[in-house]
Amino acid sequence: MVGIIDVGGGTRGIYGCAVLDRCIDDGITVDYAVGVSAGSANCISFLANQKGRNYTFYTEYARRKEYMSLLNYIKTGSFLGLEYIYGTLTNSNGENPLDYETFQSSSTGFEVVATEAESGTPVYFKKESMEKDRYGFLMASCCVPLVCKPHEFNGRLYYDGGVSDPIPYKRAIEAGCNRIIVILTKPIDKKAGSSRNSAAASLLRHRYPNTAKALAECSSLYSRQLAEVIKLQQEGKALIIAPDNIGNLKTLSSDISSLRELYKKGYDDGAKIVAFL
Repeated sequence: MVGIIDVGGGTRGIYGCAVLDRCIDDGITVDYAVGVSAGSANCISFLANQKGRNYTFYTEYARRKEYMSLLNYIKTGSFLGLEYIYGTLTNSNGENPLDYETFQSSSTGFEVVATEAESGTPVYFKKESMEKDRYGFLMASCCVPLVCKPHEFNGRLYYDGGVSDPIPYKRAIEAGCNRIIVILTKPIDKKAGSSRNSAAASLLRHRYPNTAKALAECSSLYSRQLAEVIKLQQEGKALIIAPDNIGNLKTLSSDISSLRELYKKGYDDGAKIVAFL
């Protein structure tokens, strides 16, 4: 059983978008997929067989003030317009709708990771519980702490799934996968931003102490999970797809030329999957 994991990474998620677009072109299907943050949006378009759909989000829509801007933050308390991204644009009457019927008819099992704000623990939204034009699970998974206020979905508050389970390879194994493809959006040897996470955690500690604790420990968790996936790769049980260089791209960069270059890297690197399978 083959699984694929897209760990997301803000607009750097265009790399994972490209890898999955390459999978569509190469006719590659998997038994299970799990998405984290922007990786969840990539996966859902992959299962809907909508090549190029997310590319437009990263290279066109991300430049709109409704997508991300200081004005958004002033008006709503969130820099990212999650309702705009995964509602206004994505709904069936939106500018770039998800093909929900094709997504749901896919035989691939699918989950989205989010972090429950009060407990700081991961929550996995299953494909079977997802409803058309109700994509709060995507908003929850992409809700970056401090950049956004926690997102309410089904009566609970959530933050980005990468806070509590940045590389959910164990979840894929629990789902029955014996071979796993892991898509990263930064080089394997590039460490997670521990100082940035610690600063954000200190600001969250009063209101959401458990999420703050998870955020403070997120970088070390990412490093441990990556080391374990590298070991699986050495055993032939995993394949890591990661860019060799991301230049100066940050989580919410909007440098279109750099993003397009990263997309090309992802599309080319995606060719490795055929040999692995």
